[in-house]
Amino acid sequence: MNRRPALLSAAVMAAVAAFSLSACGGGDDSKDSDKIAGADNGASTSASPSPKGSDDRVDRPEIKLPKDVKDVFEGSRTGDPKKDAVLADNARRISSVTEAVTADAGSHPALKFYSSGDALLSAANHVQGFQEKNKSFVGTTRYYDRKVTFLKDGAAAVTYCMDATKTYPKDRKTGKVDKSVPASAQDYSFYNTRLEKNADGVWQTTAVLTTTAAKRCMP
Repeated sequence: MNRRPALLSAAVMAAVAAFSLSACGGGDDSKDSDKIAGADNGASTSASPSPKGSDDRVDRPEIKLPKDVKDVFEGSRTGDPKKDAVLADNARRISSVTEAVTADAGSHPALKFYSSGDALLSAANHVQGFQEKNKSFVGTTRYYDRKVTFLKDGAAAVTYCMDATKTYPKDRKTGKVDKSVPASAQDYSFYNTRLEKNADGVWQTTAVLTTTAAKRCMP
């Protein structure tokens, strides 16, 4: 059973096709798709906390997760300031989606701050899917093998893996957490994303392609 539905929509599939083929080698688990451009960039894989905001001329919305929900990002520091800035906004975007799913609030400004275009639509559909079923989740989600490739048009492609084996479904109405759900291949996903720097200097995610049960992300 998959604890966390993948962020995916038909619109995103179409929008991401062009950049994913040129930058990241596709989104399936075939042998050819394992050849990701920029994979030899030397990014660190040591665990690091979610970035707090290094470029602080930008007025960023606060992202506040419930105490029983945690996003852990590995490889946030590459030694290249530009790549680190992209990875920081990639992490903030991920946590903005986590916040929108798990935190009870009237609005979630970070979601729109870090996503635009088809990625914003994808995120909204993802959040709505949880809300319609009165579901949420608790636990720790790990993001790793995070790699940045800069594209000729000035955008960036970020690929990464997600491990949701330490998260558990939560019923919003009753607050009950189901810890009986066993880990499965569906808890490992591979993401292929496009980010574009907006006028405020924020690397917004504009397109997302997801592969669930991704073999390249499994131990």
